[in-house]
Amino acid sequence: MQLGVVLLCHDRLDMAARMAQIWAEGGAAVMVHVDARVAASDHEAMVQALKDQPLIAFSPRRACNWGRFDLVQATQDASRQLLDQQPAVSHVYLASGSCLPLRPVAELTDYLRRHPTRDHIESVAVADAFWAMGGLNEERFTRYFPFDWRHQRWRFDRFLDLQRWLGVRRQLPAGLVPHLGSQWWCLTRTTLEAILTDPQRADYDRFFRLAWIPDESYFQTLARKHSPEIESRSLTLARFDLKGKPYLLYDDHRQLLEASGAFVARKVWPGATGLMDHFPQASAAGTSDRHPDPRGIDQLFAQAAARRARGRPGLRSQGRFPSKGSENQRTAAPYALFQGFDAVIPGFEDWLAGQLDADVHGHLFHPDRAEFAGRPDVGPGALSSNPTLRDYHPEAFLASLIRSGSRMQVFQHGPGDDPGPNGFIASDANARLSVITGAWVVPLFRAALPLVEIRRTAALLQRAEIEQVTILSSPSVRAQVQIWDLADFVARPEVILAEALGPIDPVLSRTQRPLPPIPDLSGLGDFLQRLRNAGLRPALTGSFPPTDASTEEGPTP
Repeated sequence: MQLGVVLLCHDRLDMAARMAQIWAEGGAAVMVHVDARVAASDHEAMVQALKDQPLIAFSPRRACNWGRFDLVQATQDASRQLLDQQPAVSHVYLASGSCLPLRPVAELTDYLRRHPTRDHIESVAVADAFWAMGGLNEERFTRYFPFDWRHQRWRFDRFLDLQRWLGVRRQLPAGLVPHLGSQWWCLTRTTLEAILTDPQRADYDRFFRLAWIPDESYFQTLARKHSPEIESRSLTLARFDLKGKPYLLYDDHRQLLEASGAFVARKVWPGATGLMDHFPQASAAGTSDRHPDPRGIDQLFAQAAARRARGRPGLRSQGRFPSKGSENQRTAAPYALFQGFDAVIPGFEDWLAGQLDADVHGHLFHPDRAEFAGRPDVGPGALSSNPTLRDYHPEAFLASLIRSGSRMQVFQHGPGDDPGPNGFIASDANARLSVITGAWVVPLFRAALPLVEIRRTAALLQRAEIEQVTILSSPSVRAQVQIWDLADFVARPEVILAEALGPIDPVLSRTQRPLPPIPDLSGLGDFLQRLRNAGLRPALTGSFPPTDASTEEGPTP
């Protein structure tokens, strides 16, 4: 049994020559096709470099364009010549000049010998080939593609649109069931001979000549017609990104490639001399018959694809313009917002900072300034406390703070703060909100101000809080939200505070230090009644019955 290799080369012929030598030195007969667009001097240099290798020959050159039938014709020509010149060849392996054998050719030959009639070619029915890039699965067979996608893109798109509008549909040759798969395969001599000598080959070639990317469908489809046994996977490890471009393999992929057990890997970076010096590498004793298992490198590439498509949570890619709704989470890490607690409990911010392993800030969206912890003018990540700069894009300000801090970020909020980020926070799964509604009345209750001014301020704060609570009550909210009214908090402050700390630190929620003393709120019910008498109905404070009958006599003049 002998292995034959068809090597398609279009660039970096020095590297391709090295790959051809590896194959030939392993005992494989190699037929090299060099793209006719390569300079004649470079082609001649490759021929001279390999002239002492009796197992290496060159097929007639064709100009090959991506996605066109030229690649299929080049493969047909080289395969025909290889089979004619090497009658002992039993299997033909299609590879490129950037495909690196990872295991000795002898191991691959032994692997094929154990299944002498099996063809290794990825061949997936068109209806199931959801991996195909570019969105054209069935249409690549049912429309005409006379224009080059790379060099005649406008004509390519317009002609396809015209066919869709006219309802043009090509008829497949009788008995042909289109399949798709990797361009890189290994076929038995019997199957490849049957494909090349098929009585209907002229019809098939005529059909695929106007199909799109026929190198991924021609042999994959005809193998289904002629092969007695197909293993639908390629023996070449080749993975593609979200745009259909092959991943490049570098020196630091060496361990993953070794663990994959793959026979051949593509596409090796020309500068990866470490890989080319190391491979092919014989398997450990007793494992030369192992099957390829590329799960490790597949996981790495899957993670790379996910990172490229979605980015890291809460972070922006400098190469991708931010698009609303396409973010991978709004922020990079969990954070907490406490609303109303500092209005009821003096010194709450300092107390909370002593409880949590976190950066505890004041009111980040206070109208006058961003109150960073310690009140510096420049906060984490070189963020300015200037409200004009902050309010230019409050959502980006918050997201930058979250990703800049090494610890969890916690801040105070209230209805008097800038409401700009309220919707952003409510839709962020990283946000933990603990809200005491109606707490804004406590500072007003303590303030020595005329009732007219208190009522005006109370109306503004209540309207702002109602709008915020409406946002937090929406079914689309993704934040973790807990809401209590003021009356509920005053009745059981320790319990509610434990519930508020639970989403941040479940252990701490059961072991927090005693609260700072809560000021006496006796008379708050009478204060609220005076607001009612002045024409304002407190809606979110909970029930505080008045204790002084004089407050019920009528509105204050």
